[in-house]
Amino acid sequence: MIWDAWVIIGFVAQAMFSMRFIVQLIASERRKTSYIPEAFWYLSIIGGAMLLCYAIKRKDPVFILGQSTGVIVYARNLYFIHQNKKKTTEAPADK
Repeated sequence: MIWDAWVIIGFVAQAMFSMRFIVQLIASERRKTSYIPEAFWYLSIIGGAMLLCYAIKRKDPVFILGQSTGVIVYARNLYFIHQNKKKTTEAPADK
């Protein structure tokens, strides 16, 4: 194997993507219940996007399909999180 910049990017991307499980495990252990923190979704989208770039560079259609689908799901979850935060911070209108 040739250790070029793309292989290094691939390993960094995989490490970033894998860290989300450690973050989720720690958060769940602290709460003593299954819990997915917001950081899980950020690590998912960053790691997934990096892995998607790596897959595109390697021209792997199976990997490209899997990562592109995942990135859409992660982005949608972050959208919902931010929409809910926005709703809870808006003050009710006085009538």
